[in-house]
Amino acid sequence: MTQTVRRLLIVGCGNVALRMIPLLRGRYRIYALSRSPERIPLLRAHGVVPVRGDLDQPDTLEAISGLAHDVVHFAPPPGRGTRDMRTAHLIAALAKARSLPQQLVYISTTGVYGNCGGELVTETRPARPQTARAKRRADAERQLRVWGRRSGVAVTILRAPGIYAEDRLPLKRLAAGTPALRPEDDAYTNHVHAEDLAHMVVAALRRGYPNRMYNAADDSNLKMGEYFDLVADRFGLPRPQRVSRAEAGARIPDSLLSFMGESRRLSNRRIKQELKLRLRYPTVEDGLAAAFAARRAATRPDAADEQVK
Repeated sequence: MTQTVRRLLIVGCGNVALRMIPLLRGRYRIYALSRSPERIPLLRAHGVVPVRGDLDQPDTLEAISGLAHDVVHFAPPPGRGTRDMRTAHLIAALAKARSLPQQLVYISTTGVYGNCGGELVTETRPARPQTARAKRRADAERQLRVWGRRSGVAVTILRAPGIYAEDRLPLKRLAAGTPALRPEDDAYTNHVHAEDLAHMVVAALRRGYPNRMYNAADDSNLKMGEYFDLVADRFGLPRPQRVSRAEAGARIPDSLLSFMGESRRLSNRRIKQELKLRLRYPTVEDGLAAAFAARRAATRPDAADEQVK
């Protein structure tokens, strides 16, 4: 008897999604929603079937209705407002079909917890988002959970903190001399390597519980300045100058300063116990060592010759 190949739809096929695709080959026929014609050759090169559509234009989403057995939703909310209308449009498009997805995994943010004063945070802590972007993420979570309960679609939510990898490091910020907060004013921050997050999504597709949240974080327990110091030391850059919170307003960009206003430490016990996940990069130190090795290998004089071979 021929076994039906499951169909997976990726919404927001960026860096982490591209890392996830090789982990799913053979299990799925993979589709990706794309509003950009320029990305279509890249998607095809990864063995993905592009589907043209734009979450900001709901009348372009007809092709995804009834398309997939499972959906992974990476797409960020719009840049303004308190609601995530992109997720609302996605739900409406998926709901039009007689055959609904069986499962949807949404990659959200740990910013929905707000400032927790450095406390250890589990998934049972109520969401109290403080920034506009976190409020839009919390709205997306609410929409998906309500739809999941009503429709029977198993919605699993991964709350990701700061994502890093060899191509996602604050090297320019360090080189520019942007300061960090002094230890007594600093906030706890949390991280996950992009490769580990890709494996977490795959684990959620296999073992995620319906209507369940997971903190998608590594084992690190760092303040933000400590993170910058680790990156600087590993890549041979000067450690950032430490300043008081009072000084920070004049010397640190608002986009970075907003993250420094929220302090929390994440428990990742649930993702290990329920999703059976084993981290490849348990700490930032592990991930930075791998990132440095990857960059060094890419810049070796013979690297281009090896790639040609």
